[in-house]
Amino acid sequence: MRFHIDEMQKITIIFTVRKINYSLYNYMNQTLPQNQSRYRMVSYDEASPEVQKIYDDTKKTLQLPFVLNWFKCQGDNATLLKGNWSKLKNTLMEGEVPNVLKQLIIYNVSKERGCNYCSHAHGIFADSMSSMISEDEGFKATQHINSPSMPVSYRTAVQIVTKAALNHSDISDEDFSSLEKAGFTKREIQELMAQADLVNMLNTIADVSGIKIDNELLETPE
Repeated sequence: MRFHIDEMQKITIIFTVRKINYSLYNYMNQTLPQNQSRYRMVSYDEASPEVQKIYDDTKKTLQLPFVLNWFKCQGDNATLLKGNWSKLKNTLMEGEVPNVLKQLIIYNVSKERGCNYCSHAHGIFADSMSSMISEDEGFKATQHINSPSMPVSYRTAVQIVTKAALNHSDISDEDFSSLEKAGFTKREIQELMAQADLVNMLNTIADVSGIKIDNELLETPE
């Protein structure tokens, strides 16, 4: 039977800072300076009223006190930002699949592909919701994706959707059957597969733009 947590339905990301440490400061030693991007980085104060409205919605929806660099690097193009935020919001934040599972999928695909920005950011988001999976002290979801402490349904979903994102032509009827056997409904399977499409967009924009992990995430204490 699929592992199910009622309070995780349509959950917003609760950005906590307890017991999370990725040693992200090493990430600052990359080619581009922290706040530099191949695209213009538009701060909240520099943004147009239309873009500020989108920024406000990202902060409210994600429950973050700041605007992520992933959005700032698109702030010079309100049309693209609006469309990409709408896709992210509806695919990641809405639906029937628990948000923590979606975050784990995005983290795992990003890590496998080598997208540092997305793997770090979504790893932090996933770990901030680790208690939704296990109440064991010190449990971090990203460190237990393949361990027995992770529900079988979650392990199955992460494995198959990662395959869909990285090698979508290899997805088979057997993969869909495996998800059904894990307890997912047809609607949930469609929602899970949508994460493969979403993470490819997230990774592409992050890597092409050259954005660095947000200072606010770098400062997340242990």
